[in-house]
Amino acid sequence: MDIDVLGALAVRENGISITPTAPKPRQVLALLALHADQVVPVSALIEELWAGEPPRSARTTLQTYVLQLRALIAAALEQGAAHGEQHPAPVRTAKDILVTLPGGYLLSSGGGTLDVREFDRLAGTGYRAMDAGDFPGAARLLREALALWSGPAFADVQGGVQLDMETRRLEETRLCALDQRIEADLRLGRHRELLAELTVLVTRYRTHENLHGQFMLALHRSGRRGEALDVYQRLRATLVRELGLEPSVALRRLQRSILMAGPESLAEAHAEPGTERLVRV
Repeated sequence: MDIDVLGALAVRENGISITPTAPKPRQVLALLALHADQVVPVSALIEELWAGEPPRSARTTLQTYVLQLRALIAAALEQGAAHGEQHPAPVRTAKDILVTLPGGYLLSSGGGTLDVREFDRLAGTGYRAMDAGDFPGAARLLREALALWSGPAFADVQGGVQLDMETRRLEETRLCALDQRIEADLRLGRHRELLAELTVLVTRYRTHENLHGQFMLALHRSGRRGEALDVYQRLRATLVRELGLEPSVALRRLQRSILMAGPESLAEAHAEPGTERLVRV
């Protein structure tokens, strides 16, 4: 089974889609797919579907959705068997793939691919490369991890409480990987190449201090000191107006460095071991 959740939901068995079109079964499959090979409690599925106000028939209705998903899986298995090899692997049934267990359900991937799992693997390896000072390796690995995203997680699923929470969590992991990839590129002197990307990002994430700090640094290293200071002032105005907060100590220190230092000395100061990282907002 191949599972994609970092964008539109796509779940395939034998290359055949088993993703339902009806909203409620789609929600059930999305939550099971995200936690493939793990038990998802019935209580979590009911909360996802009915947001704390389940009908009396909630468990029975959930069982109906599970049966609908198994019917899609069974059809995919039959279609795959019709085009199968002469000596096929041990036959799996729909109940072997969408398994009923005490207290919940489990979607068995059968060793297939899961994009969020691959993202976590690549990003984790990229973070370790950053820690080891391997900035080219970190930039490459984190770029590969981010390339797995084709849009917001579960982009075409009408999410409930559980999926909305998971979507926010996944978006934060994407932002962390993006922040570290940009950091690696800055360490490699790619400041000019980053300007267009950072222009878009600071517009999209108007209170994200790390991205604004990276944009300030890229502008200053590109000889655009005045624009770097303008970025700081715009961020400060937004933080004060919308959150009632001043920029962090780290960002104020970066602003003072830009005011007082040339691009080369600023680059050296930014690269010093122990330099405080900007705070994510």
